[in-house]
Amino acid sequence: MDVKWLEWARRIQALSKSGLTFSKDAFDIERYKELEQISAEIIASYSDLDVNETIALFSKEKGYQTPKVDVRGAVFQDQQILLVQEKSDGNWSLPGGFCDVGLSAAENIVKEIEEEAGYKTEARNLMALIDMNKHAHPPQPFHYYKVFIQCEVIEKVEADRLETTQAQFFPKDRLPRLSTNRNTEEQIASLFAFYHSEDKRAIFD
Repeated sequence: MDVKWLEWARRIQALSKSGLTFSKDAFDIERYKELEQISAEIIASYSDLDVNETIALFSKEKGYQTPKVDVRGAVFQDQQILLVQEKSDGNWSLPGGFCDVGLSAAENIVKEIEEEAGYKTEARNLMALIDMNKHAHPPQPFHYYKVFIQCEVIEKVEADRLETTQAQFFPKDRLPRLSTNRNTEEQIASLFAFYHSEDKRAIFD
């Protein structure tokens, strides 16, 4: 999505973090802190967050800023795809989340599917690696790369249900209301297309 104010705020925030990480000059450090404040004010002016919430969000970020990696699992069964209902907004998404340090993307998604949906799976194919900015997600403070991995069910297990309320398979033409921060209808349609294609060529943008 071409949301220029958000793009500028993210870039200012990333520059401020890099400056605070590498600068040794006290005056430069003050300038970089001011840049962080400006980026928080921009986001607060155009979103539901206030300045203090935004600064608190940014304060958790340390070091040189890079896109965050969000991994999502695509599990198919009887021409349907597995979705989980998110506790945070009541809407539905592919199981997944941020990649944990120490786990590969494949290991991470297997863990997420088991915890959120109650299925032990095996990761089979990289389906897509996409830039969130090029898709119809709502504006978000950070820049994300989203990794979609096809997984096959091994067995049903007990889910932790810390972040989700239920899991269910849905056909492509009868999807529930999606959590568009996490995935879009267009993305799920592209995963169905990948699943039915013969060459299994990963999507990227």
